Amino acid sequence: MSHNKIEVVFNGKKIQINPGTSIANLLKEHPHPGAFPALGAMVNKRLMSINHQIYVNSEISTVDYQTKEGAGIYRRTMALILGEAVCSLFPGASIEIGQSLGGGYYYDFIHPTKRLTLKMLEKIEARMQAIISEGQKILVESLTPEEAAELYAAKGYKAKVMVLNATRKPEVRLARIKDFSDVLYGPIGPNAGLCDKFELHYYKPGFILRFPDPNMKMKGKPHNSEKLFNTYKESSRWNEMLGASNIGQLNQACIDGSISQIIRVSEGFHEKKIANLADEIKKRSKDVKVVLIAGPSASGKTTFMKRLGIQLHVNGIQPVGLSLDNYYVNRDDTPRNKDGSFDFENIDALDIELLNEHLVRLLNGEEVQTPIYNFASGMRSEHKTIPLKLEKNQILTIEGIHGLNPRLSHSIEADRKYSIYVSALTQLKIDEHNRIFTSDTRLLRRMVRDRLYRNYNARQTIKQWGHVRAGERKWLFPYQEKADFMFDTSLVYEQAVLKPIAMRFLMEVPTKAEEFTEAYRLFCFLDLFIPILEREVPPWSILREFIGGSSFEY
Repeated sequence: MSHNKIEVVFNGKKIQINPGTSIANLLKEHPHPGAFPALGAMVNKRLMSINHQIYVNSEISTVDYQTKEGAGIYRRTMALILGEAVCSLFPGASIEIGQSLGGGYYYDFIHPTKRLTLKMLEKIEARMQAIISEGQKILVESLTPEEAAELYAAKGYKAKVMVLNATRKPEVRLARIKDFSDVLYGPIGPNAGLCDKFELHYYKPGFILRFPDPNMKMKGKPHNSEKLFNTYKESSRWNEMLGASNIGQLNQACIDGSISQIIRVSEGFHEKKIANLADEIKKRSKDVKVVLIAGPSASGKTTFMKRLGIQLHVNGIQPVGLSLDNYYVNRDDTPRNKDGSFDFENIDALDIELLNEHLVRLLNGEEVQTPIYNFASGMRSEHKTIPLKLEKNQILTIEGIHGLNPRLSHSIEADRKYSIYVSALTQLKIDEHNRIFTSDTRLLRRMVRDRLYRNYNARQTIKQWGHVRAGERKWLFPYQEKADFMFDTSLVYEQAVLKPIAMRFLMEVPTKAEEFTEAYRLFCFLDLFIPILEREVPPWSILREFIGGSSFEY
């Protein structure tokens, strides 16, 4: 190799380049092999922008919209385009990012004198299209945190200023299109022209910035998610009341000592909601005999059930659990995935007919012999069963991913069932324009729990997460609006508690492992938080299900 050259493996091909060569220049001679334009690149398993310059021997693979990392770049770029469109059309207006909704991000439109109308939204969409058609360049600049804080203080972005004031990094990067800029929490596209597919949908009182599917197609309109949206909004209102709507406010509470009160009130909100839910079930207890609880992985369903059970007892109702785990079909009858592996998330992995036969008999006051399933052998016990019978003051509780699927309990009349959707619907934001992925909260919870109590390291948890999420999208999320009640198990302070534990476990992921990319992203995300000591978390908290020290037995 020439003395002044460096060697890289670019999309599987070894080449020699001059130090300081950008990925964009490499792409001119070695085009991206994907169906869509390259948006960024994995450089030694760390996500970088197209304009990143290479100075050391590296392994580089470019990413497009069909990858998780490329989709993230696309969405950050589109959000910047949106910000510039609003800024240029409506001086004095601002937008504030909310939750993931309807295949995109929900935004509130904030203006001192105007309310968002459909006509205004059409103007914003047209301006975004113009920015894209013009191929507006995206400029990335570095400032000191103090300089950036001064810039955003003048613009009235209090959340950005608070996050910047807490950072100890020597510089921060900003991305800019014309007069609108934002702090970068990940790579962004080099110009607006690379991101040409999107839709804006009016969703009172704000709107949804909708993204294309993995094949770059815009499909239909957003589904009605009224219950989910209202649950999001309720959690947001509580965060505002606590004075902890964003990471900056949370960090400030850690600095000034008010975090203990925020923790107590957050936990009090959970308890109040659970008590109100138990009261609602009590009101309907003349008819309701089955409570179905469903939620994605690491939602805290087990602790939620135990706390709901206490409140039901207070109301004179004794909950009796029925485990769906014992209703799995024998291994030979289990559905399989396309790759031949067993699909345990499939509803047909359960003996639905036997379950419904037992439900009918239990509600008729009969005793049934519930099966016992051996996961090691993949077989139901031939000789052992568990007798079960419901007494007058008892109610049946069933927890599992399929709890909201009508097939699971098809033989039971609707008025005899009460369904609950439980998930960690994180409403804490980084700042006005940058959100926290709700799935990241659950991934961090699961990773910590797996490492502490299930003999799975962080690498293994990350490796399985994609399969877990695919099962949720197929078998759970389509039914969430059918729930009678939604409960948000997220706690505004939990990432700060998880930080020192999760960071420790993320360090165990080898830098050469495929899972390092995700581990590195999570590590950078957690770096935004000031840690909270574990001793601050009360023993009955849902968070204790994952970090240990719970007053409940599992």
